Amino acid sequence: MIPADLVPAPLDRAAGYALLGELAAPQTQAATLRGLDELAPGFADWIVTSLFGGTYQRPGLALRDRQVANLAALTALGGVEPQLADHVRNSLRVGLSRAEITEVLVHLAPYVGVPKALAGLRVARATFAEADAGSAGADAGSGAA
Repeated sequence: MIPADLVPAPLDRAAGYALLGELAAPQTQAATLRGLDELAPGFADWIVTSLFGGTYQRPGLALRDRQVANLAALTALGGVEPQLADHVRNSLRVGLSRAEITEVLVHLAPYVGVPKALAGLRVARATFAEADAGSAGADAGSGAA
């Protein structure tokens, strides 16, 4: 039985994939989704459809604000460093600066504990270094100085 008085929660698969395209680089998307789908067929599509095509499509928060919330939640959880690194990269792609990402993680220390904030900062530093190495490699490959 579907309660008639509840507001429907639409899921938009196409919007989910479009948003994922805005957040993550194509090579990251392909590797992550393909690897997950090989392990758990259909799960990657469910995540994109329900999360990026559902939760992220709700009104009320800008994409940038959602990324701040993601950084905070993942840091508070701990033990999810690959996902935190993805969201550090996503945060950079939607316009947060390195200083803002760092400040979010520092701000968390009294709320989630210094060890978790430090772990988040280590992930951010490694992700920033990876981005620098990638851009240096791209510059070297393109002949740019």
